[in-house]
Amino acid sequence: MGIGLVEMELESKLDEALMESFPASDAPASLSEIEPDDLSARKVAVIIGSLRRGAYSRMAANALIAMAPQGLHLEIVEILDLTLFNQDLEDDPPVAWTVFRDRVREFDAVIFMAPEYNRSMPAPLKNAVDIGSRPPGQNLWDGVPAGVVSTSPGALGGISSNNHLRQTLTNVNMFVLPQPNVSIGRVDTLFDENGNLTNEGTKKYLASFLDSFAKWIEKFL
Repeated sequence: MGIGLVEMELESKLDEALMESFPASDAPASLSEIEPDDLSARKVAVIIGSLRRGAYSRMAANALIAMAPQGLHLEIVEILDLTLFNQDLEDDPPVAWTVFRDRVREFDAVIFMAPEYNRSMPAPLKNAVDIGSRPPGQNLWDGVPAGVVSTSPGALGGISSNNHLRQTLTNVNMFVLPQPNVSIGRVDTLFDENGNLTNEGTKKYLASFLDSFAKWIEKFL
């Protein structure tokens, strides 16, 4: 099958998923400690923009981890302990900065979970990107494949946060997956009381995203 036909088939599947759920789409428990079954799997860091334990973006992250296809291992890298970036601290950086930088370097790619705050990305998420991009000449994001998933209780799914984050990631030279551009609207209606994703259309949408992201990673590694 030609590349053009494969892309058309993928776009058709995404459109079907979007029709079933309008994803414009802590968990209390995190799945970040699950070990990969396939030791050759690509390791993907998942960075969650909200610091709230019960954040919908964390629930969505756990859903992605649970449905990761063979060949991908997703793991949450926490940003809760990161203090605000301050260039005065660069000569003797806080331990949390060093731990975060070293941790992210263990992965082949990154997925950013981006809720929307006041029509933009959350400050903790921007702060994590800034810390990872410094000091000069040691930008850990350089040349790394990235995916963005935005979430919002609103119908637009945090698309402003999504777009602003993409602009920032491009500036630090990450290779951001162009499509699907995942913005999950009405996110507060998609999970049960235990943080489990229950909407089948959103499940298909996220599964298609992961399949596309797996192919995207291979283009750069």
